[in-house]
Amino acid sequence: MLEIVKGILRGERRSLAKAISVIDNDEPDSQTIIREIFDKTGNARTVGFTGSGGAGKSSLIGKLVPRFHDKGYKVAILAVDPTSPVTGGAILGDRVRMQDSIDDERVFMRSIASRGAVGGISKSLRNIIRILDAAGYNLILVESVGAGQLEVEISKIVNLTVVVFMPNTGDNLQAIKAGLTEIGDIYIVNKGDLEGSNTLFNSILDLIGNCDKKTPVLKVSAKTGKGTKELALTIDGILKTERSGYKEKQRKMLESELKSMTLDILEQRALRRLNSDEKYYFFVTELLKKRIDPYQAAEALALSILDGSEGRS
Repeated sequence: MLEIVKGILRGERRSLAKAISVIDNDEPDSQTIIREIFDKTGNARTVGFTGSGGAGKSSLIGKLVPRFHDKGYKVAILAVDPTSPVTGGAILGDRVRMQDSIDDERVFMRSIASRGAVGGISKSLRNIIRILDAAGYNLILVESVGAGQLEVEISKIVNLTVVVFMPNTGDNLQAIKAGLTEIGDIYIVNKGDLEGSNTLFNSILDLIGNCDKKTPVLKVSAKTGKGTKELALTIDGILKTERSGYKEKQRKMLESELKSMTLDILEQRALRRLNSDEKYYFFVTELLKKRIDPYQAAEALALSILDGSEGRS
């Protein structure tokens, strides 16, 4: 692992690929990798692209990459793809739509299977971002899987969130009302050359553009490239002007991560306790006999687990 860590710090693509696989598969060596590189991270900025499936997120990212290169960024792309039911890996559909970016040796791209994570966000995503950060990539673009209203989770992982909509889909305005208005730093109407794009653009302006936050709303076309230069300028401007608030944003992201990791550890330990605790099966029997209700049973078991944990500590 130490050789892989050295390769990461040198920006070697082979070491990056190996390290990401270790992290994504949650292998024991993943903790060693993160421990060795953690103090080398914190330099990269991350931009998340979220929106329903078919909104054109992959194509849009592909068009933006050359724009970011022109601004001096070293770009990496992480595409969270649906999980294959056969192999458990990423389906890799985004690679087809970002072929130009894949062929560019300056860009590192990796598809990650969502593995059923909440909001389509892989649990390993934060640490994969850290690996790319330590390797010198100072702009990391993250495309989340199209998972409808659950897409809000990405805002807890990235510095800036871009919400992408497309015209002529009935769920757009419903999605706007259902939480995406709270997480977007930029709102995009993609496929702006299609009929209905102006109507959608104006609707989003009414619902979002006139709020106190003054969130930018742009219309672009990933197909023709129209509007992508303005979008790249907007993203670059926000990333630069928000440097003063970067530490506060970073603190909130770390708070969210620490809470998530702690709850995950507690859940795993609680499950192990339940599976080996006779009280669990006793309460199941009591429930079957209607001698206790589920709320009482769950409260008693939770107290038993907590008392046991405190006794060991």
